[in-house]
Amino acid sequence: MSTGLIIAIAVAAVILLALLVMLPRMRASARRKQAERELAMRRETVADEHRSAAREREERADMAEQKARMAQQAADRERAEAGLMEERATMHERGMADHELVDDSERDRFADVMSSPADRDGDGHTMDDRTRDMLDRDRDDDRTVAADGATSPDYQQGREDERRFERSRITEDVRESERPR
Repeated sequence: MSTGLIIAIAVAAVILLALLVMLPRMRASARRKQAERELAMRRETVADEHRSAAREREERADMAEQKARMAQQAADRERAEAGLMEERATMHERGMADHELVDDSERDRFADVMSSPADRDGDGHTMDDRTRDMLDRDRDDDRTVAADGATSPDYQQGREDERRFERSRITEDVRESERPR
Protein backbone atom coordinates (compact mmCIF):
# COMPACT_ATOMS: atom_id res chain seq x y z
CA MET A 1 0.00 0.00 0.00
CA SER A 2 1.09 3.29 -0.66
CA THR A 3 1.87 5.86 1.95
CA GLY A 4 -0.74 8.19 0.62
CA LEU A 5 -3.39 5.53 1.09
CA ILE A 6 -2.23 4.83 4.64
CA ILE A 7 -2.29 8.53 5.45
CA ALA A 8 -5.78 8.80 3.93
CA ILE A 9 -7.00 5.82 5.99
CA ALA A 10 -5.38 7.25 9.12
CA VAL A 11 -6.92 10.68 8.50
CA ALA A 12 -10.31 9.04 7.85
CA ALA A 13 -9.95 7.00 11.03
CA VAL A 14 -9.04 10.13 13.04
CA ILE A 15 -12.00 12.00 11.56
CA LEU A 16 -14.30 9.06 12.26
CA LEU A 17 -12.96 8.78 15.78
CA ALA A 18 -13.35 12.54 16.28
CA LEU A 19 -16.90 12.31 15.01
CA LEU A 20 -17.67 9.46 17.35
CA VAL A 21 -16.24 11.40 20.28
CA MET A 22 -17.80 14.76 19.27
CA LEU A 23 -21.20 13.44 18.16
CA PRO A 24 -22.55 12.82 21.69
CA ARG A 25 -21.33 16.23 22.79
CA MET A 26 -22.95 17.88 19.77
CA ARG A 27 -26.21 16.03 20.44
CA ALA A 28 -26.11 17.05 24.11
CA SER A 29 -25.40 20.64 23.10
CA ALA A 30 -28.29 20.57 20.58
CA ARG A 31 -30.63 19.08 23.21
CA ARG A 32 -29.53 21.74 25.72
CA LYS A 33 -30.15 24.55 23.22
CA GLN A 34 -33.54 23.06 22.33
CA ALA A 35 -34.44 22.84 26.03
CA GLU A 36 -33.31 26.45 26.54
CA ARG A 37 -35.49 27.63 23.62
CA GLU A 38 -38.48 25.66 24.90
CA LEU A 39 -38.03 26.97 28.44
CA ALA A 40 -37.70 30.56 27.14
CA MET A 41 -40.93 30.12 25.15
CA ARG A 42 -42.72 28.74 28.21
CA ARG A 43 -41.43 31.62 30.34
CA GLU A 44 -42.64 34.13 27.76
CA THR A 45 -46.04 32.44 27.49
CA VAL A 46 -46.53 32.38 31.26
CA ALA A 47 -45.30 35.97 31.61
CA ASP A 48 -47.79 37.07 28.90
CA GLU A 49 -50.60 35.22 30.71
CA HIS A 50 -49.70 36.93 33.99
CA ARG A 51 -49.53 40.35 32.31
CA SER A 52 -52.89 39.75 30.67
CA ALA A 53 -54.41 38.70 33.99
CA ALA A 54 -52.85 41.75 35.65
CA ARG A 55 -54.37 44.07 33.01
CA GLU A 56 -57.80 42.47 33.48
CA ARG A 57 -57.58 42.89 37.25
CA GLU A 58 -56.43 46.49 36.84
CA GLU A 59 -59.45 47.19 34.61
CA ARG A 60 -61.78 45.55 37.14
CA ALA A 61 -60.20 47.60 39.92
CA ASP A 62 -60.68 50.81 37.90
CA MET A 63 -64.31 49.88 37.28
CA ALA A 64 -64.82 49.11 40.96
CA GLU A 65 -63.31 52.48 41.91
CA GLN A 66 -65.62 54.23 39.43
CA LYS A 67 -68.63 52.42 40.89
CA ALA A 68 -67.48 53.33 44.39
CA ARG A 69 -67.21 57.02 43.40
CA MET A 70 -70.68 56.86 41.89
CA ALA A 71 -72.02 55.18 45.02
CA GLN A 72 -70.37 57.86 47.19
CA GLN A 73 -71.93 60.59 45.08
CA ALA A 74 -75.32 58.88 45.31
CA ALA A 75 -74.91 58.64 49.08
CA ASP A 76 -73.96 62.32 49.26
CA ARG A 77 -76.99 63.21 47.17
CA GLU A 78 -79.23 61.14 49.45
CA ARG A 79 -77.75 62.88 52.51
CA ALA A 80 -78.38 66.26 50.92
CA GLU A 81 -81.96 65.31 50.09
CA ALA A 82 -82.41 64.02 53.64
CA GLY A 83 -81.09 67.34 54.94
CA LEU A 84 -83.50 69.20 52.67
CA MET A 85 -86.39 67.09 53.92
CA GLU A 86 -85.29 67.70 57.51
CA GLU A 87 -85.23 71.46 56.87
CA ARG A 88 -88.71 71.28 55.35
CA ALA A 89 -89.91 69.35 58.39
CA THR A 90 -88.42 72.01 60.65
CA MET A 91 -90.14 74.74 58.65
CA HIS A 92 -93.47 72.93 59.00
CA GLU A 93 -92.93 72.40 62.74
CA ARG A 94 -92.25 76.10 63.22
CA GLY A 95 -95.22 77.06 61.10
CA MET A 96 -93.04 78.75 58.52
CA ALA A 97 -94.53 76.71 55.67
CA ASP A 98 -98.22 76.93 56.48
CA HIS A 99 -98.80 78.51 53.08
CA GLU A 100 -97.94 75.12 51.53
CA LEU A 101 -100.61 73.38 53.58
CA VAL A 102 -103.48 75.73 52.82
CA ASP A 103 -105.03 76.30 49.37
CA ASP A 104 -105.75 79.81 48.17
CA SER A 105 -109.47 79.14 48.60
CA GLU A 106 -108.89 78.32 52.29
CA ARG A 107 -106.62 81.23 53.19
CA ASP A 108 -109.40 83.23 54.82
CA ARG A 109 -110.51 80.27 56.91
CA PHE A 110 -107.00 79.67 58.32
CA ALA A 111 -105.82 83.30 58.40
CA ASP A 112 -106.26 83.60 62.16
CA VAL A 113 -104.39 80.41 63.04
CA MET A 114 -101.57 80.48 60.50
CA SER A 115 -98.35 81.52 62.17
CA SER A 116 -96.99 83.31 59.12
CA PRO A 117 -98.35 86.67 58.08
CA ALA A 118 -100.48 87.05 55.00
CA ASP A 119 -98.89 87.25 51.58
CA ARG A 120 -99.18 91.02 51.10
CA ASP A 121 -97.49 91.25 47.72
CA GLY A 122 -99.35 88.25 46.24
CA ASP A 123 -96.28 86.39 45.02
CA GLY A 124 -97.20 83.15 46.82
CA HIS A 125 -94.37 83.48 49.33
CA THR A 126 -94.47 85.03 52.76
CA MET A 127 -90.79 84.79 53.58
CA ASP A 128 -90.07 88.08 51.81
CA ASP A 129 -92.97 89.72 53.64
CA ARG A 130 -91.65 88.54 57.01
CA THR A 131 -88.15 89.74 56.11
CA ARG A 132 -89.52 93.12 55.12
CA ASP A 133 -91.38 93.28 58.45
CA MET A 134 -88.20 92.49 60.35
CA LEU A 135 -86.24 95.14 58.49
CA ASP A 136 -89.09 97.64 58.63
CA ARG A 137 -88.81 98.28 54.91
CA ASP A 138 -92.52 98.81 54.25
CA ARG A 139 -92.28 102.52 54.91
CA ASP A 140 -93.93 104.93 52.56
CA ASP A 141 -90.80 106.39 51.11
CA ASP A 142 -90.19 107.63 47.62
CA ARG A 143 -87.96 104.64 46.75
CA THR A 144 -90.84 102.17 46.56
CA VAL A 145 -94.18 103.95 46.98
CA ALA A 146 -95.18 107.12 45.18
CA ALA A 147 -97.21 109.90 46.83
CA ASP A 148 -100.47 108.60 45.37
CA GLY A 149 -99.92 105.14 46.94
CA ALA A 150 -98.88 103.37 43.73
CA THR A 151 -95.59 101.52 43.64
CA SER A 152 -92.87 102.73 41.31
CA PRO A 153 -92.21 100.92 38.01
CA ASP A 154 -88.70 100.01 39.14
CA TYR A 155 -90.07 98.40 42.28
CA GLN A 156 -92.67 96.45 40.29
CA GLN A 157 -89.99 95.31 37.83
CA GLY A 158 -87.82 94.16 40.71
CA ARG A 159 -90.68 92.16 42.22
CA GLU A 160 -91.37 90.50 38.85
CA ASP A 161 -87.68 89.65 38.50
CA GLU A 162 -87.68 88.11 41.98
CA ARG A 163 -90.72 85.99 41.15
CA ARG A 164 -89.16 84.77 37.89
CA PHE A 165 -85.93 83.92 39.65
CA GLU A 166 -87.78 82.03 42.39
CA ARG A 167 -89.84 80.08 39.84
CA SER A 168 -86.74 79.16 37.82
CA ARG A 169 -84.92 78.05 41.00
CA ILE A 170 -87.86 75.88 42.03
CA THR A 171 -88.06 74.44 38.52
CA GLU A 172 -84.35 73.60 38.61
CA ASP A 173 -84.76 71.95 42.03
CA VAL A 174 -87.63 69.84 40.71
CA ARG A 175 -85.64 68.84 37.62
CA GLU A 176 -82.67 67.95 39.80
CA SER A 177 -84.81 65.77 42.07
CA GLU A 178 -86.38 63.98 39.08
CA ARG A 179 -83.06 62.91 37.54
CA PRO A 180 -82.44 59.18 37.55
CA ARG A 181 -80.00 57.97 40.14
